[in-house]
Amino acid sequence: MSPNSTITIPNLHRLVLDNGITLIIVENQAADIISGRFFFKGAGTIVEKPEQAGLAHLVSAVIAKGTEKLSALEIAEKIESIGAGLGADASTDYFALSLKTVSADFPEMLRLLGAIMRSPVFPESEVELERKLTLQGIKSQTEQPFNVAFNQLRQQMYPQHPYGVSVLGTETSVVSLTRADLQHYHQTYFRPDSLVISLSGRITQKQGIELISGVFGDWQNPDLPLPVSELVSPVVNPSEAEIIQDTQQSIVMLGYLGTKVDSPDYAVLKLISTYLGNGLSSRLFVELREKRGLAYDVSAFFPTRLETAPFVTYMGTAPSNTEIAIEGLSREVERLTKINLSESELQGVKNKLLGQYALGKQTNGEIAQTYGWYETLGLGVDFDNNFQAAIPPITPDLINEVANRYLSQPYLSLVKREK
Repeated sequence: MSPNSTITIPNLHRLVLDNGITLIIVENQAADIISGRFFFKGAGTIVEKPEQAGLAHLVSAVIAKGTEKLSALEIAEKIESIGAGLGADASTDYFALSLKTVSADFPEMLRLLGAIMRSPVFPESEVELERKLTLQGIKSQTEQPFNVAFNQLRQQMYPQHPYGVSVLGTETSVVSLTRADLQHYHQTYFRPDSLVISLSGRITQKQGIELISGVFGDWQNPDLPLPVSELVSPVVNPSEAEIIQDTQQSIVMLGYLGTKVDSPDYAVLKLISTYLGNGLSSRLFVELREKRGLAYDVSAFFPTRLETAPFVTYMGTAPSNTEIAIEGLSREVERLTKINLSESELQGVKNKLLGQYALGKQTNGEIAQTYGWYETLGLGVDFDNNFQAAIPPITPDLINEVANRYLSQPYLSLVKREK
């Protein structure tokens, strides 16, 4: 195994096991709890073909429903009998499993998780049950105006990219998925050299290495390299689209093609997103809801993505205010391309962003998630410090420059009722 000597975070250890597993251990003795996140790089929905959209989600729903030696019921009983938490999640850029137990039960639960990860059987009955639940979830999305607007916006912005489809997939793709597809996905993407294990809690470096080596040390990599997806990068091509729906409010959504997490502009766009749409003191909330009374709900978000992420502003408003809402959202974003924020405005939003970022790393689960996620995205655990260090130097001129670079050509997605 090889350690990483550049780590500067207290009580954090990073090393790579002989079979390629990256292991991160954060020693936190505050509570008698250990939380773990187990990420598979190069997986998630980003590797799905259009005709198999939703495959990673279905794998996450079924993977803990049986191993070569345990049934779904036996697995559930083992977890519930000690009050542990074990789950799986398919995200856009990775596949992850999670584990949380008191420290005394961690070795037993780790062995159970190892069996689930390495030898799931994907029972046909469980696949069919989760398929039905997924189809219900997709149908439910079509009844929620916000999700309808966002799905439409994604399709506009990413017509030939996996980011254009919900993690759940589509009705057509989910219906066509088979147990063999789930098995092939598992055989392809579950391998030691793509696994990042992040542990936080009452555990030492020595204990962590011994436990992980005992469960995963004999896991060998397949002969074939991990497949690399050939993605079509999105190109700015603004469009307008609307869906007529029997709804009590109009949903107005403006989307802009942002940037990748490894871009120098990433931190600036995060700051702009916080300024525009994060909380009751945000610009959009104060100007469009409090002062003008236009919005039931108004916000902005800019997710962290391996590939080009969407920068989105949205508003829920009365049907009679639809056109005014479009104008108001557009003007507030466009304003940042023309004026500079005052120093007090800028310092206030920096404090908010950094404060909320710090609060997002309070629990062992949050700590394990943060460092494992950054490692999985190829940023390394030092990105935690690097991101926080990137915020204070941002100037009003830089915000104006980045806003002009990314936030001048919006896509419009509208959901409204018929006049």
